[in-house]
Parts: sequence; structure tokens; C-alpha cells
Amino acid sequence: MSDIAAFFNPKGVAIIGASAKPNKLSYGIVENLARYGYKGAIYPINPNAETILGLKCYDDVRDVPDPVELGVIVLPAGMTVEALRGCAERKIKAVIIISGGFREIGESGRQLEEMCLQIARENGMRIIGPNCVGTMDMYSGLDSTFIKGMPGKGAIGFVSQSGAVCGGVVDLLIDKHIGFSHFASLGNEMDVSEADVIEFFGDDPRVKVIAAYIEGVKDGKRFMEVAGKVSQKKPIVLLKAGRSDAGARAVSSHTGSLAGSYTAYRAAFKQCGVIEVGTVQDLFNIALGFACLEMPKDYWAAIVTNAGGPAALASDSLAAHGSRLADISEATKAELRPKLNPSAQVGNPIDILGAAEPADYDACLKALGKDKGVDVLLPILVPQALVNPVDVAQSFVENAHSGKPLLACMMGEQSVGEARRVLHANNVPMYQYPEDMGIVLGGMQQYGNYLMRSHTRVSAENGGKREKVRQIMAKFAGRKSLGEYETRAVLEAYGVPVVPGGFADSASAAGKIAGEIGFPVVIKIVSEDILHKSDAGGIRLNLNSADEVRNAYGEMMTHILKTHPKAHLDGVLVEKMVGKGQEVIIGMQHDPTFGPMVMFGMGGIYVELIKNVAFRIAPLTKEDILEMIDDTYAGKLLRGFRGEDASDLEAVVETIGKVAQLAVDHPNIQEFEINPLIVYEAGKGTIALDSRAILV
Repeated sequence: MSDIAAFFNPKGVAIIGASAKPNKLSYGIVENLARYGYKGAIYPINPNAETILGLKCYDDVRDVPDPVELGVIVLPAGMTVEALRGCAERKIKAVIIISGGFREIGESGRQLEEMCLQIARENGMRIIGPNCVGTMDMYSGLDSTFIKGMPGKGAIGFVSQSGAVCGGVVDLLIDKHIGFSHFASLGNEMDVSEADVIEFFGDDPRVKVIAAYIEGVKDGKRFMEVAGKVSQKKPIVLLKAGRSDAGARAVSSHTGSLAGSYTAYRAAFKQCGVIEVGTVQDLFNIALGFACLEMPKDYWAAIVTNAGGPAALASDSLAAHGSRLADISEATKAELRPKLNPSAQVGNPIDILGAAEPADYDACLKALGKDKGVDVLLPILVPQALVNPVDVAQSFVENAHSGKPLLACMMGEQSVGEARRVLHANNVPMYQYPEDMGIVLGGMQQYGNYLMRSHTRVSAENGGKREKVRQIMAKFAGRKSLGEYETRAVLEAYGVPVVPGGFADSASAAGKIAGEIGFPVVIKIVSEDILHKSDAGGIRLNLNSADEVRNAYGEMMTHILKTHPKAHLDGVLVEKMVGKGQEVIIGMQHDPTFGPMVMFGMGGIYVELIKNVAFRIAPLTKEDILEMIDDTYAGKLLRGFRGEDASDLEAVVETIGKVAQLAVDHPNIQEFEINPLIVYEAGKGTIALDSRAILV
């Protein structure tokens, strides 16, 4: 059994700091535990009261009888350490700390958290919180929160780092008849993390889909491991706060956590199969779709509507999120014409006009259920005075088992509440706005694409490469940056082709190397103090003789010493001029949360101008690399744009994989960049023209 199962279905609960005053949060927790059918023992701990809500009070948690598996601490932060020690002595292994006043208030609170965590570690205890609202389990009836109300039973497991979001979600959805399996508010995540709860939900057969609200991730590697495994069994739909700079500051002040780079989060979510959304509405709309429906075989959709405008909005949403309007077969149209109003439109959308009755919807949905060109049914109703929405809902329910997913839209609020109850009770998801259906199907399609991936990581073939680079790095101990001269050897160790050339520390040596490799050549300044060579005037191109090389060497040194008088100049790289090809950039930056983040995009002078790049977190699968390439303009050019010859895409994939492995093997490399990598025609490979590294 999971070591966090007791947070949801304990045999007994002790509420430490329970109050007999109805206006106190701790009173609300006792009340909720007693209200929603929880069958376990409930022990209020309050030395100043005999009973609370008819339940016997105890002076100390050490005094409570068996069974007790969960402690809920609702005391001022300064009293929490002693309360935890009491739980440890009572052998309670799961504790929720509701109280605030910890890491989110600063250093003193952080130290208090560390003391609590040490007690937990010494006693094999797991802790949720502090600064949270607790947990719910709709099947066991446990409600350790002070939130008003409990949703009905269902298949959505919800985990949130914000207690307020949990409370708002309950209030927002409790009358929508959307069922949940669990709620978990994690607060500061002193111990139990979002990854722990996602892993627990992944193993619980009552959970069909996981919905999550997060503000930050402490352990990016564990999050990706857990989310990647769970996503292969069931979908994870996630809303991340703190995507903007302002949002990140708000997160820090709210939970005391530091938001990582959103770019890294976005890459990590995509690789793990996590369906990221932008709003609370989308979070639960998509979760509802997964909870109610089986995955569509494909995404050719048919709309049946009594109003043209909502159907147009739904059509636009479908197109924007990857679904398509199906071509209705002539046989289906012929079947429908005599059954509908003569003015009805039997194309797609099928418009059965404003006076449409349940029988009209029923006829359309039955016919579409048999149409082999239709994968998804999307009936839309705008309520009107002469038709009862509940009767229409019944027709939707009757046609929801044709083997094709059915998503309903009833565009209203006041008159459709009972219809929503009927639909959700029968696992037919109902949406308020027609645009929602395209968003939901887009999320399902994204998840379906993830399930078809191989999930096999790309890795280096030879472990000797790692040791060779360690030896190279040892020569530059103490350096904070490495230029092309130093990183050429690193690339060669990992099998990345580099342009022929050599290092020269004098004009005569430069001329000699140029004669050996053949003209024309380029010379580039080598200096630890100058990483951006072109900006400093440190590159000379198309030199066609030894004299030109020697003269260019002298002119370059004079110019740079004048413009960068404090720079130490080692010499130059002399390199063969190579043929033109597609210029791309491959880079890596070490993210503090997720580790090495690999970049790909347009290279050369276009990097900063176009800023069209894609990122993924190493280690990578081949699918990760191909998706990253296809997310960029560079990828479209590589595949052959407007009749141009395709470039050597496979060689680019191999190079990205090698850079990713380099990043994994050497965490002391903070940044690494090849810019540009020249990509030639298919089958003719790539060559690195310039590279640099920043070291930790």
C-alpha cells in the first residue's frame, strides 16, 4: 500500500487543535469529517472542551485510542513541532499541517519547516502541507478540509498546490454534477509533492483522469519520471501558474517557492504527455471529457444544432485545435431529409432550426452513429421556450452509446441545470460554450498522439566519450567559458563533425596551417574574453593565400587590441571555408528545476532576429527530437520548403542526440551551443562551424 494512502482513507483521524467554536476553521474540519459519510474514528484534540459536535475530545494526541492513522494539525506555526512529536509518539505516519506561517513568510518559517521535516524523516512519517487546506476522498467520505461542500463521486483526481484554488473549484463545480475521486491541497510541499500524489492517483483504479494546478516543481527529474509513467496509463491535465514574470513573482510571494523557467516547464510537460491548459475552465472541461468518454478512433466530427452561430463557433474551435468537420455521407443525408423540417440543412453542421424537438436530435444522432465517416458526435442546443432541455438531454443519453464519443453543448445556465444533471449522471459531458468542445477534443488528440510514441531514449554509444571529455575539461579547470578552440575537441569526442582547421599563435603559423588545409580559409580570434567573435571583429573570411592569412592575422590583432585593450588574445583558429547549406543552431542550457534543456532552431545571424526555437529536456527520445525540429521554421526548411531539396534531417537528429547526451553526461556544462551547424543535402551530413560553452 502507498505510504500516502492514509491521507485519503485512514481508519481514524485526530484533529489537533480542534475548536468548539463554530467560527473557527478547525471546527469546520471536524464538522466536515462528521458530515460526508466517513466511517472511521474521529478524535478532536482540545484540552479545554469535553465534546465537539458530540465527539469526545482528548487532551493530547498521545491519549487517543486505536484506530488512528491520520493527524490533522490546526495550530499556530510555533506549536506545530511539539504536535508533530506527539504524532510520532502515537505512531501516526500521515500528518496534514493546515497551519500557515512557514516558508512562505521567510527565513524563520523555513527553519521551522526544516525542524518539522526532520521529525518526519526520523519517524517514517509523511506530511502534506503546511499552509494547505487538506484532502478529500469522495469514496471513503473523508473530508479533512474546512471547505464548504463536497463534490459527488466520480473519476477525476485533483491535486493543487493552492488551497484557495481547491476551495474555489468546489464552489464552482459542486452544482455542475461533475464527479471527483479525490482532492489534495499540498500547500508548501514540505514533504509530499505533486509527483507523489500523481503517482498515487496513477495506481488508483477509481481515478480515470488526473487534474492538477501547480505553481512550481521542486524535483523536475522525479516529476518527469512519474508523469511520463502515469501518462502511459491515464491522462494528466495540468494548469501551471507563474508563466509570466509577474506571475512568477506572485507564486514566490504566495508559496515561498521559486518559479523555474516556464520554457523548461512547457518542454517537460510536452515530453511527459501532460496536457497543459491555460485556464481553470479548460482544466476541468478537458478532465470531464476524459472522465466520461473513451478515446475517439479519429477526430472527424459531426455537429447537430438548433442555432447557426454556436455551430460556427464550434466549427472554428474544432479547426483551431486539430479536429475536422466530417463529410456526411449521401446515404445519411437521404435518411435525414424526410425526418426533419424541409428547411433544415443536412450538411455539416446539420442545422435542424430553432424549433427543433428531441425527436429531431434523436433522428440525427442515430443516423450519424451509423455513418462510417463520423467519429465524434457534437449536438448543440440553445434553449428556447417550447422545448424542455431535459427531454433533449434524454435523447443525447440514448445516443451516447453508439461507439462514438458524444460531447453535448447546452448554451445557457438558468434553464439547463437539470439537463446537466441528467447528462453527467449518464457519463455524457456537457459544456456551456460551443468553443469548449474543440478544446476538449484537442486535448484528447494530444494525449492520443503521446500514447503512440515509443518512449525510447536516445543515448551515446560509447561511454569512453564521457571520460575523454572529462580529460579535456580538466585542462581548463577554473575557466568559466570555453570558445570554439576548446569545444572543438569536445564535439569531436562525441562524434560531431567539425570543420578542418587548427590553432595558430602567430601570423606565420596561421599561414602554414592554411597552406596545409587548402584555400580558401577563415581565421577566428581565440580569446577567453571574447565569445562573440563577429561582434568584436574577430573573423576574416575567404582568405585565398598564405600572405592574405598573415596580413589578416596582423590586422585582426591590432584592431581587437585597440577595441578590447583588456582582452587576452591567445591566437586564431584557421579553418577551411566550407560550402553553403542550411544554417541551424543546437544549444543546451541547464535549467535549475529540470536539468539540461536542449534547443534547436534557425542558426547563424537569424537566431536573435527570428527567435524561432524549440526546447526539450534531456535525455531525449527520437520523437522528442523530431517534434522539436518540426516545431520550428528551420525544420520546415530542412524538410524541403516549396520544392527545395530536403536537407540531411537524420544527421541533424543524430547531432541533437549527441548534444543532449553531452549535457546529461556533464552537468558542469551550464550552456553549450553550436551556431551555426551547416546542414547539407540529404545523405551528405552536417558540420559544426562554431561552438562555445559556459561552465559552472
